[in-house]
Amino acid sequence: MSGEPKFLSSEEITKFVEERLGGSLPPRLVQEVKETVAKYELTKEELEKVLKLVEEEYFENKVDPGEAVGAVAAQSIGEPSTQMTLRTFHYAGVRELNVTLGLPRLIELVDAKKTPSTPLMFVYLTDEFKKSREKAIEVARRIEMTLIENVARAIDVDLLSNSIIVELDEVMLKDKGVTVEMVKKTLEKLRSKKARVEVSPENPNKIIITFEEPLDIAKLEKLRERILKMKIKGIKGIKRVIIQHRGDEYVLICDGSNLAAVFKIPGVDYRRTRSNNIKETEEVLGIEAARSLLIEEIMDVLEEQGLDVDIRHVMLVADIMTRTGTVKQIGRHGVSGEKESVLAKAAFEITIKQLTDAAVRGDVDPLKGVAENVIVGKYIPVGTARVRLIYNPLEQLPEHVGNNEG
Repeated sequence: MSGEPKFLSSEEITKFVEERLGGSLPPRLVQEVKETVAKYELTKEELEKVLKLVEEEYFENKVDPGEAVGAVAAQSIGEPSTQMTLRTFHYAGVRELNVTLGLPRLIELVDAKKTPSTPLMFVYLTDEFKKSREKAIEVARRIEMTLIENVARAIDVDLLSNSIIVELDEVMLKDKGVTVEMVKKTLEKLRSKKARVEVSPENPNKIIITFEEPLDIAKLEKLRERILKMKIKGIKGIKRVIIQHRGDEYVLICDGSNLAAVFKIPGVDYRRTRSNNIKETEEVLGIEAARSLLIEEIMDVLEEQGLDVDIRHVMLVADIMTRTGTVKQIGRHGVSGEKESVLAKAAFEITIKQLTDAAVRGDVDPLKGVAENVIVGKYIPVGTARVRLIYNPLEQLPEHVGNNEG
């Protein structure tokens, strides 16, 4: 019927979007618009309206030349941060696992701390393991660091027989997937004194460590502590692993972080596994991965607190922190302390030393930043002061300029 609206085909939509937005929007954005509008039935007039809105939205969100993006980003992140809480929260209702959120976590991130106060890893599994709880437990047991103290019920000292008796907890052995033989092999690595390790004939859950030399009573507590801290299996640094069901798969949440070692465990999907440790991510996966994680972590902290901050401000902070190829803190030992300008550094700290050192080296300050221009009384290079306009009065003007008749 002639009255029905004429919908464009997907080829016509693609061609129209390319012609309409090709010259004004970035190619990646044009591609995204193409893929999105192709899902709908649209007439030419409707598509024109949609594309006009997209274009308006894009140009409204562009940064003006000379905009003080650093100050805007600092204000946009700093002001909402004053409303943050200062507590450590329990993770997802699990009693044994805490996670630092709010202002302490934000400070941790921008200070580029080597190890977070509550390191966490989210370990995703491969197709073969992710659907089965039993297989997820199998991987978790390989990851979780199990010490003798985790499976021992008691440790007694018998000075008469010059031995230490380790009594094992049968329930904990089963829970951790550890055998008495594994514990025995671990205890055989004891280097302190010549010792003989054997399972008690009366009780299979008792291991007796008999020493050839007499036990030193003064050092007994140290020896007991060393036995308790001996590692039976698992990965160093992973204190606990919790299995969670998310969507249609099982995910392991680890208290502690060790990406390089976890990637080697069979069943771990290294492409999706992530840590909340920025420095470790940089060492294992590189600076781009660290930058992405930094953006994600800061945004997660802000969103969890119900604060709406545009991601571009956070991206700018992450870019500044990672621009040299390594993660640097925003502070006196990082970004702020490494400014190229002599006057900016002198304004920041130890004025006389900075100026004397610069004079000895013969440094030149190009006066490109804000602080140094304020010091010398010039306009700061922001907004209209960013423009450099030079007029040569000796140059002959075209004839029509200033001619009223023209």
